[in-house]
Amino acid sequence: MMTPGPDHPITLTEAPARWRARYRGHVIADSDHAILLSEAGYPQVVYFPRADVEMAYFGRTSRTTTCPYKGDASYWTLDLDGGIEENVAWSYETPHDTVADIAGRIAFYADRVEVYAVDDAAVNLRHHEDRAVDRRAIDEVIQHTDSGAGVAQRDHWPPNVETPGPEAGGR
Repeated sequence: MMTPGPDHPITLTEAPARWRARYRGHVIADSDHAILLSEAGYPQVVYFPRADVEMAYFGRTSRTTTCPYKGDASYWTLDLDGGIEENVAWSYETPHDTVADIAGRIAFYADRVEVYAVDDAAVNLRHHEDRAVDRRAIDEVIQHTDSGAGVAQRDHWPPNVETPGPEAGGR
């Protein structure tokens, strides 16, 4: 194990913007919690939280490599839309302590997958609002929907309109 220093600097930064990865027109990763890794003279690498990657299209391969600064890398193959990209992504499951924040995150080879920053204001007009979700309100709506058995899980809400009388053309 080697430690990053002046001769081989490594910096990790929380991405200030949303990042995406796209393959053949399909978004395969989308995160506002990515980490940017800058290492010595190499191009910057974006590490996505695994929860923000469409892992259903990936299979782990037997390939592994070792970086003296980061640790052992595992590789992933992408199978999507008729295309197979062998070892197109990698992750450090248990990286060295100096780069522990990339543990379990997924990075892509930028020459095989398009990795790009997204202007949140352009794709989400309400990006500045608090992302907190009122779970009670959502649960209330769900409880009044069909449970799959043909009936609602709770009694229907009382009507919020009145049926027009005969003078208005109603029954």
